[in-house]
Amino acid sequence: MNILALESSAAACSAAVCRDEVLLAQFFQNSGLTHSHTLMPMAQGLLSGSGHTLDEMDVIAVAAGPGSFTGLRIGAAAAKGLAWAADKPCAACSTLESMAWPLAHTGMELCAVMDARRGQVYNARFLGRGDTLYRLCPDRAISLSELGQELKNGGKPQILVGDGAALCYNSLRDWGLDLRLAPPHLLFQSAWGVARCALELAKAGRLTDAGRLAPDYHRLSQAERERLEKERKGE
Repeated sequence: MNILALESSAAACSAAVCRDEVLLAQFFQNSGLTHSHTLMPMAQGLLSGSGHTLDEMDVIAVAAGPGSFTGLRIGAAAAKGLAWAADKPCAACSTLESMAWPLAHTGMELCAVMDARRGQVYNARFLGRGDTLYRLCPDRAISLSELGQELKNGGKPQILVGDGAALCYNSLRDWGLDLRLAPPHLLFQSAWGVARCALELAKAGRLTDAGRLAPDYHRLSQAERERLEKERKGE
């Protein structure tokens, strides 16, 4: 199965072409440029530069959330455009699960974390077993203190992965937890992880189409939260 995967959920941006679990080509950029200017040219350049065409792809995959609201919208819009143009199915991949896949070989518990601001992180926990990933909890927004207590109760060493890994490590290392940062080349989100997650969705018959593909934000935006707070106060 040929998969074109897009990742724009945080500061880094990447695109990958994979055949099943094999990475054929990948572009990765963490330069601070806006994804609206880089993601689609990156995907198009990746295909042409690797000698592949959009028609050869079986699935268009995207990190659908959680993550940056703007980044997720850009990724979903790009995936929709590519899928509509080529009449291809889509895979709406968990950003957190996608981050854990490159570390599945470790045989350890994996704690995927993204900074959600307001004292929270987006988090999901997994157990890596070689070519398999077992989910230990759903994707969620959780406070650092709640996560720390959960990890302390579990008592297992954790590999932290994601753009919130350093935040989590610095905040919780005094709790007496065995926390280990993923190596730098595996620390951040990558499109290969999205493609690997998409392969599992395809096997499970959980693909969607361009019309139904949508980001999963996991919580309201700041503007929506402020509006609801004003309504609650009767302003």
